[in-house]
Amino acid sequence: ILIFSHLSNLFYNALRVTIMKKLFAVATFAVATLFGVSEAQAQTYKTGAGVLVDFGDGSTFVGPHVKHFFQPNHAGEFSVLFADGATVAQANYQYHQPFAGANGLQWYIGAGPGIIFGDGFTEFAPSAMLGLDFKIPGAPLDFSMDWRPRFIIGDNSDAEAGRFNAGFRFTF
Repeated sequence: ILIFSHLSNLFYNALRVTIMKKLFAVATFAVATLFGVSEAQAQTYKTGAGVLVDFGDGSTFVGPHVKHFFQPNHAGEFSVLFADGATVAQANYQYHQPFAGANGLQWYIGAGPGIIFGDGFTEFAPSAMLGLDFKIPGAPLDFSMDWRPRFIIGDNSDAEAGRFNAGFRFTF
């Protein structure tokens, strides 16, 4: 019975990961189809620094983060977040595209590695993201909101589909 229980848990986790990958692919296709891909430059600022809040299933993490555009549509986001005796360090690549006629508003898609560590544990936690970024025209403020499912690989392997991030940045 113990072996059957373990096998059913493995099957269930594999099924959840497969479903999350399909949902992410469908959401990406929907954004591209509904809003189209604009040829305009996506970058509305070069670098932003502020606070990132990671919430949803499980603990809420909060900490500093920096977003930097290496090219007009290509950005890196780096953060260190803290919660409930755990720390998440992550580095993500994001591809941005503006919405036609919406000054400062752009959508983005991305992915990157993360590490969660705490008292006696360390886990690899890659994540994907699909979100919106809004730079207030004429002000040095930027806000972002995204869906960021996370895959936890380690002693407590899991897939967390219900994760979201809200970013608040001062831009320069």
